[in-house]
Amino acid sequence: MMDDRNTLFSQQTFTAAVELIWREAELLDRKDYRAWLDLWTPSGFYVVPIDHATTDFASTLNYVFDDQDMREKRVQRMVSGYSASASDAARTVRTVSRFTLTSDAADVVEVNSSQVIVACKRGTTTLFAADLTHRIRFTDGEPRIEQKVIRLIDSNEALNAIGFLL
Repeated sequence: MMDDRNTLFSQQTFTAAVELIWREAELLDRKDYRAWLDLWTPSGFYVVPIDHATTDFASTLNYVFDDQDMREKRVQRMVSGYSASASDAARTVRTVSRFTLTSDAADVVEVNSSQVIVACKRGTTTLFAADLTHRIRFTDGEPRIEQKVIRLIDSNEALNAIGFLL
């Protein structure tokens, strides 16, 4: 009986985590960046490392290593219209799949997945592919992103200004 309850809890938690990740993808494709900010815990980090294998993000060079303050500033630049990348931002469609629960505690889960983003800007279509790791914290049953790591498959190559959130 106890195993059944733990299994049910894990399945419900995993389902809620995947739904949050899909919701995040939808908000980013719609460029609803302010609503995207609401998906995060105050202590969360949004990370795009250069080194695909690194786990010590604070001590290594990253394309992005944003805490709450930096996420808010990034969104402000993107919605203000003053940033060139924001005023001419690419339209995106992202697919997130291959979900794997890698850590399952009472209040925090970690989910690995893959993401493909198709971006269209000025008649040019570009693909971005990445492995994602979301750490999701449940507070009072409500899931929030505590950390998102986007490991671009070409992170060691020169990247053009992307102009949107991954």
